[in-house]
Amino acid sequence: MLKELLCKKGPALFELPRQGAMLVPGLVVATSKLLEEPGIEEPLKQVANVATLPGIVSYSIAMPDMHWGYGFPIGGVAATDYEKGVVSPGGVGYDINCGVRLALVPMQEADLKRHGHALLRRIYDLVPSGVGRGHRDEAALTLQDYQKLLTQGASWAIEQGYGLEKDLDRMESRGCLSGADPHAVSADAQVRGRSQLGTIGSGNHFVEIGVVEQIFLEKVAAAWGVKAGQIYLLIHSGSRGLGHQVCQDTLDAFLRCGYADGLVDRQLVAAPIQSADGQQYLKAMSAAANFAFNNRQRILHSVRTAFDEVCSIPTHQIELLYDVCHNIAKIETHEVEGHLCKLCVHRKGATRALGPGAEELSEEFQKTGQPVLVPGDMQRASHLMVGKGHPATFCSCCHGAGRALSRVRSLKEWKGRDVFQYMKQHGVEVMASSGRTVAEEMPSAYKDVDDVVEAVAEAGLADKVARLKPLYAIKG
Repeated sequence: MLKELLCKKGPALFELPRQGAMLVPGLVVATSKLLEEPGIEEPLKQVANVATLPGIVSYSIAMPDMHWGYGFPIGGVAATDYEKGVVSPGGVGYDINCGVRLALVPMQEADLKRHGHALLRRIYDLVPSGVGRGHRDEAALTLQDYQKLLTQGASWAIEQGYGLEKDLDRMESRGCLSGADPHAVSADAQVRGRSQLGTIGSGNHFVEIGVVEQIFLEKVAAAWGVKAGQIYLLIHSGSRGLGHQVCQDTLDAFLRCGYADGLVDRQLVAAPIQSADGQQYLKAMSAAANFAFNNRQRILHSVRTAFDEVCSIPTHQIELLYDVCHNIAKIETHEVEGHLCKLCVHRKGATRALGPGAEELSEEFQKTGQPVLVPGDMQRASHLMVGKGHPATFCSCCHGAGRALSRVRSLKEWKGRDVFQYMKQHGVEVMASSGRTVAEEMPSAYKDVDDVVEAVAEAGLADKVARLKPLYAIKG
């Protein structure tokens, strides 16, 4: 068993020694309690598999929310040398730039409760959710729209009136990845995304409204305008059908070209970064990431509109705090063995967590470190943290609680039970297009996010700023 090979390296840090075809060791962020979770061997095996990728440097890394994924574990981080390494679509995943954004609402819990049901209903009407669902009442994106939004990112949505200019300073990479090329995105992918801007999708995607329950770092919270008792808004969605198709197109092309030959797992199929195929994927992936930034911007606009209509809170008073990607490959510079190196950092089910002074951050966040958003399950909690720029993880952190049960197992566990009533009895009102989706996403399907963020804090990746308590949720 790989778990038995883990060596304690530091607080909440374990090393998986090199063996077999591994080119680098594994680095696992976890507590002893989390390592006792059922099914831990599957992601550990994938950590070892990722460590065999050509050009990988330093470590194959797993965060405390790790669980089995396509090729890479979800919760996996791997950096490859930009000149000699490879880029792997499995290291990003099908939902390119699936991510989270957090906004703060000038409202208290008692006021929210008076409007809660009507507000939830209005958001549900304005933000389509569910498998394949898009906006039925608006014109499809034109080719010109696609050219602009896939290259300009969230700024395109804001130019169309879906948000505020200041929102851009509170997004990772200002809501736009450079190098995106609309011509690298297939017609099939564009068709799939045509009506899906401003939609949640299905699975674990959501809109959550709740209350800031507890503050841990008063100084950082104050700098960000976060107060105990305040209402927050959390949005989780990605690039929808467009990103999924970009991933599938690339996997098919890479497999046809023989890039999986000699790999320990075909799902790790990867092309040299400097090859035409590798560059084509990075261009298409960046375009899909920009679609996702636009998607979350449109969702935020719709939710702001609902608060205005139902609660008489003007849209400009709902402040975006931050937006992070957690399925992405980015070209970054990090120190490796004492030298600054240009790397392709894959983060799959992992988020960036830059520390104070990081040049890419806006001035306000350079003073504190980057906000790190860690959604949990829809009953217990979510967390707001601040990044510390941990060098061994390429300034990375966990992205959520992580699954404890598969969707199939969760569905079986809740079969025949009224999941909506259960959630209401436990203080959370849920709306969804499908009861099946809610059953797949019940709290018991997830690890306890408090345990996950404790491991992250203990390992020195990020510090806890605030604990967030869900009150209302819309699921896919």
